[in-house]
Amino acid sequence: MLLCGLAAVVSACGEPAPRKTGGTGTARPGDRVTAASAVPVNGGVLVDLPGNAQLLVVQPRPGEFRAFNPSCPHVGSLVNPPAGGVITCPLHGSTFDPASGAVRKGPAASGLAEVAITLSGEDLVLA
Repeated sequence: MLLCGLAAVVSACGEPAPRKTGGTGTARPGDRVTAASAVPVNGGVLVDLPGNAQLLVVQPRPGEFRAFNPSCPHVGSLVNPPAGGVITCPLHGSTFDPASGAVRKGPAASGLAEVAITLSGEDLVLA
């Protein structure tokens, strides 16, 4: 009887949530990414998009917004938003420039892929 109850509890939990991936997922040009006010100057935020995807949106200088696919080019782990003037991959320590996405320190051999965004009113949208 205890095993039946345990099986019911385990099956009620369902499947684990799918792992987020970098990129635009199923979002299309013109879709809202986030409010510009949500992105701190000299910082950034990871933004969830449809299709279980995420973008890293940064504001390296006041009024300048950029978005990057947050998948590290080394092995695909998602990078952290900028801290202390650098974007860091928590898996192997690669670092990237928040203004350009360029690799500063490996093991990544290339920078983060930029995703075009534009300011539309008070929102950032996919270009």
